[in-house]
Amino acid sequence: MTDAATIADRYIAVWNEADPARRRDLLASGWAEDATYRDPLMQGRGHGEIDGLIAAVQARFPGWRFALAGRPDGFADHVRFSWELGPEDGERPIGGTDFAVLDGGRLKVVTGFLDKVPAGA
Repeated sequence: MTDAATIADRYIAVWNEADPARRRDLLASGWAEDATYRDPLMQGRGHGEIDGLIAAVQARFPGWRFALAGRPDGFADHVRFSWELGPEDGERPIGGTDFAVLDGGRLKVVTGFLDKVPAGA
């Protein structure tokens, strides 16, 4: 297995990539074609739908960035990591923990939990 920190770093990079073409390239290299993403607010299957989810989050929170919180952990084909979302140089008021299942080192299933969401976010 690719180490958990590398998987998590690549995951965060996809969510932070604002250029649609580059983001699609990152999805293609790091996610299985039929990958799924699901959290309490949204879900998608395949690169196109997941790309749409990411674009929607970026539109909802312009200029905000995701950052890892703590140290990613994993074993076999499972990875978990926590993240925060907020202004690049400020407090990150939104946070969560994601659990992923890998297939050949690529993300296959990602399940997200929202740990910290302020009212109105």
